[in-house]
Amino acid sequence: MRDGRFAPVRTPFDLPPEEGEAVEIAEGVLWMRLPLPSPLKHVNVFALDEGQGWTLVDTGLSTGRSREIWAALLAGPLGGRPVERVILTHHHPDHVGLAGWFQTEAGAELWTSRTAWLFARMLTLDEQARPRPETLDFYRGAGMDPALLAERAAERPFNFADVVAPMPLGFRGLAEGDRIRAGGRDWDVRLGDGHAPDHVTLWSRDDGLVIGGDQLLSSISPNLGVYATEPLNDPVAGWLDSCTRLAAHAREDHLVLPGHKLPFTGLPTRLVQLIENHHGALARLLEALAEERTACDCFGVLYRREIGTAEYGLALAEAVGHLNHLYLTGRATRRLRPDGAWLYRRSGAV
Repeated sequence: MRDGRFAPVRTPFDLPPEEGEAVEIAEGVLWMRLPLPSPLKHVNVFALDEGQGWTLVDTGLSTGRSREIWAALLAGPLGGRPVERVILTHHHPDHVGLAGWFQTEAGAELWTSRTAWLFARMLTLDEQARPRPETLDFYRGAGMDPALLAERAAERPFNFADVVAPMPLGFRGLAEGDRIRAGGRDWDVRLGDGHAPDHVTLWSRDDGLVIGGDQLLSSISPNLGVYATEPLNDPVAGWLDSCTRLAAHAREDHLVLPGHKLPFTGLPTRLVQLIENHHGALARLLEALAEERTACDCFGVLYRREIGTAEYGLALAEAVGHLNHLYLTGRATRRLRPDGAWLYRRSGAV
C-alpha cells in the first residue's frame, strides 16, 4: 500500500548485521541483532556511544546463546567499554530479556516507561506451573477448541521468567514529553500504545534518527493482543490513536531504527499504512459478523491464511483485540454461549 502524498517506504540497508557484528547506522550509533525462536527470527538492538561507555536500546532474550553473542559484541564492536545504561522500548521479553542481567552484572541503569517496568517485573515474578483459571476462562471465552483447551490446561504455560532475567529494583521513568541525552544527541520521548502500553519511542533533535521499537516497523504490523490480565482492553483504539499522534511528528527523511526488520525511511507513508491496515481488518470483520462468531472463528477473516500452532496464541489475542474494539465502540454486540464462549455479531448494516 502506498500513500501518494508521501515518499514510499525505503531502506538504505541491503543486509542486516551478522551475528556478533555491528553496522554503524550513524555517528555513534551501532545496529546489532539477537536471535529469536519465533517466526521473526531476530530482534534489533542498538548501542549509543557515550564516550567512556554505551547506552543500549533493548537487549534480546535471556538465553545462553544471547549472552554469548553479547560477550562477543562487548569484546568486539563495543570495544570492551562498559554498558552504562539500558533503555527499554517496551516490556515484551525479546526486548527486556537481559535488562536485569546488565543491571546486575554491569551495574547499568535501566530507563523505560513506568508501565513497561511494572509489567515486565510483574510478569517475571508471576511464574506458573499450570495456567491460572482466569487464563483458561479467557481462552474459553475466545472459543478455543475444547481439545486444545484441555491440552493447554495440562501444560506448563510460557513464563516470562523462562527468557527474562530477574529484574532488580530501581529504574528511571520515561514519560511523554521528556527529553533525554544519549549518544551525543538530544531525544524527545514519545509514547505509543496498542502493541504495548506506554511504548517508548525516541526522536532525535539533532538529526533524522527515530528509535521506533515495535511501534514503528517497516513491513509488518505488530500484534495488538488482549490477554487475561485485561480481557476487555482495546489495543486497537490505542494503536490508532498513537499512530495518529506520532504522524504529526513524522518526516520523510527520518531514519527509523525498528525493533525488527530493516531500518527505513518514509515514516509518514508507513504510519498511514499502519493505520489503514487495521481499518481494513475491522471492515472485513464487520462484514463477517453478519453471523455470530467467536474470536477463534475470525482467524480466516483477519489473517486470510492458515494459523499454525506456533501462531495460535498471538492470533487469538489479536482477534479478541479487534472484536473488543468493535464491541466497545458499539459496532458489535456479544452474548455468552452456554459453553462459556463469547459470540459476536455486528450491530447493524456495514
